[in-house]
Amino acid sequence: MYGLGMSLRDISNHIKEMYDTGINNSTLSSITDKIIPEVKEWQSRSLDSLYTIVWMDAMHYKVKEDYRFVSRAVYNILGIDRNGHKHLLGMYVSENEGASFWLGVLTDLQNRGVEDILIACIDNLKGFSEAIQSVFPETEVQACVVTPDP
Repeated sequence: MYGLGMSLRDISNHIKEMYDTGINNSTLSSITDKIIPEVKEWQSRSLDSLYTIVWMDAMHYKVKEDYRFVSRAVYNILGIDRNGHKHLLGMYVSENEGASFWLGVLTDLQNRGVEDILIACIDNLKGFSEAIQSVFPETEVQACVVTPDP
């Protein structure tokens, strides 16, 4: 929540509302001071050179900012390595979902060591396939369609 721009006071109020437990600002500050370096290290860790299948999608949610609720998108990248193991390759936050932001995400994956993705599973966001092809030109792009239960 802190990384998404919520103030310590907002986080404290949220925890009180959700869990009926009070946490003061100094405790929250101490926690974030310890966790943020580990999160940054995880976000910049080296990745494998090849992933057989990679799913890329954004989840949309509301966050309180300056006493109002605004939308944010969390970009999630889940990959299967050549041994069949699943890995969360990254999570990125933006105000909304767009192919240009995905291009930055893909470039970051490449900078962290990814050389090839065999199959990329995506929603059919306009320009997304082209963004993938510009960074990983040999990748087969598969559009996934999710339908609601009948």
